[in-house]
Amino acid sequence: MGYLIVFLGGGLGAMLRHGVNLLVARLGGTSFPWNTFLINVTGSLVMGLIAGWFALKVEPSQHWRLFLTTGILGGYTTFSAFSLDAALLYERGALGQAAFYVVGSVLLSIGGLFLGLWLIRHFS
Repeated sequence: MGYLIVFLGGGLGAMLRHGVNLLVARLGGTSFPWNTFLINVTGSLVMGLIAGWFALKVEPSQHWRLFLTTGILGGYTTFSAFSLDAALLYERGALGQAAFYVVGSVLLSIGGLFLGLWLIRHFS
């Protein structure tokens, strides 16, 4: 059942992301990736609101957690999960781990992208 819930939420989140992409491109052009920037910031804001609400106000079922966070926000942006993980490490006092996670994720992800591009160019 969990997979179905994530599937449905992920589809909604991906549709929302596509809508934001189209709207931002129409309003702001495509010379700067404002669409991804906005999606990452708003997704992280909503993740904070949901995580705070769940932690401080209500005790949702696992299905609601999966639907909203892994599903909708996961389909909208995985940057929200990255932001939550970094914040949780920081709040636990694991500052070194938080810094490693943030810097390592950014550098290795961008490096991985360039490696993938190089591999395709080199072997194609």
